Amino acid sequence: MTNLVGDVSSAARILPELNGEKLFIRNGKGAHLWDDKGRQYIDTALGFGAVLLGHANDAVNANVIQALADSASPSWAHVREHGAATALAHHTGQLTKVMFTNSGSEAVHLACRAARAYTGRGKIAKMAAGFDGWFDDVSFGNVTSTEAGFKDGARPSTERTTLIRFNDFADIERLFAEDSDIAAVILEPVLANAGCIMPLPGYLKHVQDIAHQHGALVICDEVLMGFRLFPGLAGLREGLDPDLASVGKAIGNGVPVSAVVGKPHILAGFEEGRVARGGTFSGNPLACAAVTSTLTQLDAEDYERLIRRGDTLRAAIEASFKAQGIPLVTSGYGNVFGLWPAAIAPTTYEHAVQIANPAFSKALHLTLREAGVLVMPSPYGRVYLSFEHSDEVVEAMKAAFDIAARRMKAEFGDA
Repeated sequence: MTNLVGDVSSAARILPELNGEKLFIRNGKGAHLWDDKGRQYIDTALGFGAVLLGHANDAVNANVIQALADSASPSWAHVREHGAATALAHHTGQLTKVMFTNSGSEAVHLACRAARAYTGRGKIAKMAAGFDGWFDDVSFGNVTSTEAGFKDGARPSTERTTLIRFNDFADIERLFAEDSDIAAVILEPVLANAGCIMPLPGYLKHVQDIAHQHGALVICDEVLMGFRLFPGLAGLREGLDPDLASVGKAIGNGVPVSAVVGKPHILAGFEEGRVARGGTFSGNPLACAAVTSTLTQLDAEDYERLIRRGDTLRAAIEASFKAQGIPLVTSGYGNVFGLWPAAIAPTTYEHAVQIANPAFSKALHLTLREAGVLVMPSPYGRVYLSFEHSDEVVEAMKAAFDIAARRMKAEFGDA
């Protein structure tokens, strides 16, 4: 009997057994992980998007170790916090005020509190099937939930949360016609946890404009996509002007850290003591050391080269499965993309549900695992690449996916 509920501390880590064995990771370095039997794998989960510089980056580790040696929890204001906030704010446009937290869920929760406090309204609108954290308010309507697939006239809503349909231009207008208590709309640049569903041209800007017209704030949830396409917020590159953003994951290269960034007037209530916040470990020295070191390195990295490298991988994967008579298409970007057993990638959650195939995704996971590549077993999972996924590593991934396609032909190929 195990004392650990479900064998893991986060449900997302649950993997199917392979040949009667459970997977337990011992260590990682660069693009690779090793299990407790010493077997090596190319990793494509990468801390669910957090590990952008590669596992166990030497410079990040050295700075975190020094911070640990100086005291992990000094209680009071410390010498690393302002530097980390300044480094982060240099990348976030007009969102120049920073509040550190420990997880993406906390950052979204705090951003929602900021929006409610500033507007005096009670509800947050989030994308149906989007994942904006596991706290009760924003876990409503997550991917695979009954609420996520709602129809016109049947919008799911609680006292504090309501849902809107991603890529539905008219639905955001209907929302504000129905409800005047919307404090903020949470936007994801990509509906990432639903398999990287891409926004239609102009959609994100449309949602922002309608929200602002009705006095609601816009929160960009950049925990997953922030700093992944370039060293900054993906929403800003799309031409958005959000009031707040939640960031995390890649800003610390796997060290637990996240933050809310916002326009000064929106966050003034926190500075003036009118809005509550806290957190013993928020902005701790280890997290701040990781942020400063990570951002310094990301500024020097060649994002375009990494994304091009990933796009060649996407094309090779699609070609391998096509050659075996198995429909497969990818959606997303070169360094984060979803895999769909279909001819056309979905642009709506409704379409995603129709083509999602849990049996296919599990079989792909197990077949690739045997070939030395770890991918998420969910139909809504993503493949991530880090800057340590070199040309050589990507070539090995192409070979593994080709093996998987050949082995899966009998079950999933054309009859």
